[in-house]
Amino acid sequence: MNLSFIREDLLNLSAYTPTPIDESQKKLIRLDANENPFNLPEELKTKLALFYENKIETNRYPDGSHLCLKNLIAEYINESTSLDDVIDNDNISVGNGSDELIRSLLMATCLNKEGSILVANPTFSMYRILGESLGIPVINIDRNESDFSWNIDKANETIAATTKPPVRVVFVVHPNSPTANCLTTTEIQWLKDWPRDILVVIDEAYYEFSQKTLVGELAQHPNWIILRTFSKAFRLAAHRVGYAIAHRDIINILEKIRLPYNLPTLTQLAAQFVLENRHLILPAVGDIMKEKERVYNVLKGLEQFKVWHSDGNFIYLRSANNPSTQNHNNILDQLKEKGILIRHTGGGLRISIGTATENDILLQAIRIINN
Repeated sequence: MNLSFIREDLLNLSAYTPTPIDESQKKLIRLDANENPFNLPEELKTKLALFYENKIETNRYPDGSHLCLKNLIAEYINESTSLDDVIDNDNISVGNGSDELIRSLLMATCLNKEGSILVANPTFSMYRILGESLGIPVINIDRNESDFSWNIDKANETIAATTKPPVRVVFVVHPNSPTANCLTTTEIQWLKDWPRDILVVIDEAYYEFSQKTLVGELAQHPNWIILRTFSKAFRLAAHRVGYAIAHRDIINILEKIRLPYNLPTLTQLAAQFVLENRHLILPAVGDIMKEKERVYNVLKGLEQFKVWHSDGNFIYLRSANNPSTQNHNNILDQLKEKGILIRHTGGGLRISIGTATENDILLQAIRIINN
């Protein structure tokens, strides 16, 4: 087909392709997407279903202000973090997953050849995909191999050398996916010293697991923005809710770009519902992290893999003898034959933590695969 009306750079862009989930896939042990292994408790699911019946007028648009949800998010942030400067609802913007917020930030900063973005690989691939889809230059540098921290000297050199267009946004992840390492004290100090004309996006999608956050630094750094999600610890991956925390001036810009009814009514109610019932949902995070430590210690004892420390609900490893793409794909195929899905990304393998039973099956299988 003649696609001459399409931007030429888009024709060669590779899309993010999630694993298709049909009925056969649902029977597999799915440890490939960093999802929470637990569904909502049945009594909460039942109450949520009743919301649809009793509270939703399907002929009416959703609440475009998200005010109730923003108030609950602010309450949660202030409750879970000791802050001198209290977060208010005008410090929050809500998106259809963090992806929408990332896209809006890129639109606000780098379109029309006004800026480029800087990322350190391996990291979350959507920064690159969203940037390239908007025609924004994406500058990539490699992380330090030992601990996957930023190569700060290389980053500084790259920023200084990138002038047409200049770096306007840097994405850091706390903890990083797929490598599961949090920002170090040195990296955080480096970010604090950055000029105010660069936006620092700190992705805290796995905050509830790491219990490490930079929210308390926002008041001193108005060029910082923190992203979080309800998809992980809060078990709402199916509903796609993310939120940004930042100075109100940045939030005002995001609200200008946001589509007016970006979150369906049931999605907003679901997010409000899990926040109101977080005392029933979040304790499972501790169980997941205990399982993570157990799985990590077993994998660490296997000679065929090199395994890195994890601050999240997932573990990153590589074949110790043959860390090639072909060999890692071979490992994936062998596990899939045994009914187990994990992810090959960033030059290695990422394993999400499942239930204790799922983890036992994984560990039994991975001990005997041909690596």
